Amino acid sequence: MATGRQIDTDILSDEIFDVLCSMCRNEGKNTEGEKYCVDCHDYFCVSCVKVHSKVPLCVNHKVLDKSQVKSGTSKALPRAPAERCDRHSHKHIDMYCQNHDNVGCSTCMAVDHRLCKDTFYIPEFIQNNTYQVESRGIQTKLKEIAKTLEKQADIFKQDKQRLLKRKAEILADIRKFRQEINDQLDKLEKSSIDEIESKVKCLEDKLEDGIKQLQATKSRIRSANDKLASTNTNHSEVFVYVKMGEDAANVANKHMEQAKIKSTVGDIEFQPDRKILTQLEQKKTLGTLSEKPKKTADNLIQIKGNQSYNVKVKSDIDDCDIISACCMEDGTIIQADNSNSKLKRLHSYKYTVTEYCNLHGKPNQVCMINNTQVAVTIPSNEEVHFISLERKMKTTNKINTDFYCYGLAYSNNNLYISDNDTSVYMYTLSGRKLNQFSKDQSGHKLFSNICSLAVSKDATRIYVADSDNGLIVLDNNGQVITSFNDKQLKWARCCYLTEAGSVLVSGFDSNNVLQFTCDGELIGEVIKADSGKNGIKSVCCNQQMTKMCINRYPDNNIEVYDI
Repeated sequence: MATGRQIDTDILSDEIFDVLCSMCRNEGKNTEGEKYCVDCHDYFCVSCVKVHSKVPLCVNHKVLDKSQVKSGTSKALPRAPAERCDRHSHKHIDMYCQNHDNVGCSTCMAVDHRLCKDTFYIPEFIQNNTYQVESRGIQTKLKEIAKTLEKQADIFKQDKQRLLKRKAEILADIRKFRQEINDQLDKLEKSSIDEIESKVKCLEDKLEDGIKQLQATKSRIRSANDKLASTNTNHSEVFVYVKMGEDAANVANKHMEQAKIKSTVGDIEFQPDRKILTQLEQKKTLGTLSEKPKKTADNLIQIKGNQSYNVKVKSDIDDCDIISACCMEDGTIIQADNSNSKLKRLHSYKYTVTEYCNLHGKPNQVCMINNTQVAVTIPSNEEVHFISLERKMKTTNKINTDFYCYGLAYSNNNLYISDNDTSVYMYTLSGRKLNQFSKDQSGHKLFSNICSLAVSKDATRIYVADSDNGLIVLDNNGQVITSFNDKQLKWARCCYLTEAGSVLVSGFDSNNVLQFTCDGELIGEVIKADSGKNGIKSVCCNQQMTKMCINRYPDNNIEVYDI
């Protein structure tokens, strides 16, 4: 039988009714509650509170003396959070350390915050401090982080695809090299393939681990966000979820920073060892396998040193004026020699002229169409010539323009041709004009002296080197994305799009090469001005991004830099 004070039911008010022992009241008794359970939101008499405390689910409930509960606040006292502690699963997160702005269970506070002065029971803190819980901001933050995590996961997936593609390319190279030697290579071929499989598996596992970690972090972010979205009446619980969300966001940010450092997997390279032909019995594999850091468009290219190579041939009448160059997939370089009206093909690593093609007019800009074909503008003829690189270099086709064609680029089955003044035109390969870009939305001229063009692989960015206006970047509708016209770049002469996606622009008068992001933001100066040398006319990089070639005017030598 309850031992609390009996109350006359005839004089019960709502306030008095609220402080009756709930268990006695269920039995039809009106016994005053002496204890208050903040988890159950109920009062209990002395006898019933003992029963309450023996119930397994109620063992860890917080029970207060009635004197500890402000009069008339039993309804207003916020409920204790139901979220359990990750570290102490039998405890609820019902404590707040104001010194560290952190929530936890009572054990967490005893262990981690025992020296802190301002630790509070959350329902009391919420009530006494009129604390405003704002969940919308952290929800937005969590959603943004979730999107960033998704993007980072996509980077891992792209790296995995690139790695597998590179694996296939290297395996093809191994088998091609294998055909040049005899049957004794069977054992060596297997060893090389096994080495590549092992390396790729290691790198693939690394990427998979990164993806899994991001997915786990994303799940935590989503969970925190869902919890915030699912409650709006329990301010204590919202408070906890906000703090947990902030913790999840902070952890996610740390993971993202770590992921950025570890997010890229370098290319694997296989370098055939020609000495193996005479040393087969001493070799274990067909070559050496290595991993190179992946170059990205946002990393400033670092040059290590350079060598000069002479590109003048006997039939050249004048000193060379290499006004433009492009690099083919096999590593050979095609150069447009304006002064000698030639296209020259250079060896992939000896950089000697292996072949040339005489042109009927002085060329300006050359660009790659595919593995076996390039195109070049002949300004004075108002023509674009297509040159086959199969067997012997020769002109196979040409299209006519009605202007002095100067700049030239190719992307997505279309040609981009400029005059040397104010317009960039878009053509089909058959010579049909599709579009013209010359003015902005206000009707002002975009260009005044166009020197060269480059276009991104997806044709969403058009890069224009204008000697008067610097670098101008357009979208595929001809709208200006950004421009760079600064004393650091004087007389922009050549713009070249690297395989990594950044843009190199040479300044003829500033005698340097600057590097930009795909959106035209300056990354830095790759080659600094040298007052003892002539101005730089053209620049190009091989597709492996290990060599950079520049040409000065006039000069019979090219400079090849290690990068």
